[in-house]
Amino acid sequence: MPTEQPWPSEWLRGVLELCVLQALVDDATYGYAIATRLADSGLGVVKGGTLYPLLIRLESAGLITADWRAGDGGPGRKYYELTADGRRELSRLTEQWSRFTELTTAILAGSAVATDAIPKAKVYP
Repeated sequence: MPTEQPWPSEWLRGVLELCVLQALVDDATYGYAIATRLADSGLGVVKGGTLYPLLIRLESAGLITADWRAGDGGPGRKYYELTADGRRELSRLTEQWSRFTELTTAILAGSAVATDAIPKAKVYP
């Protein structure tokens, strides 16, 4: 797993839930494998102290389930899997993220369309 953090930690915190849900789309997997997938995808290193509390919150919210499975010749592992609610939330968040990134990209490019979409700040005398 790469050791370098390519993004500001604030950005990672903002998108981590969405990325973790996406990492579980195809199949159930365990925490270390989720972290490895995210790092290999270029997101950067996600430490256990960040990932596991997020997984607990997602499970408490009913977006994922967790169950212990026997390990291959080693200790068991806790596997996480998306629920139907988790899939719906992933879809909703993906749509929101797409709109958000389009808006911020347009703002950074100086697009009039994006700046017109933002309410103007009131100026008080």
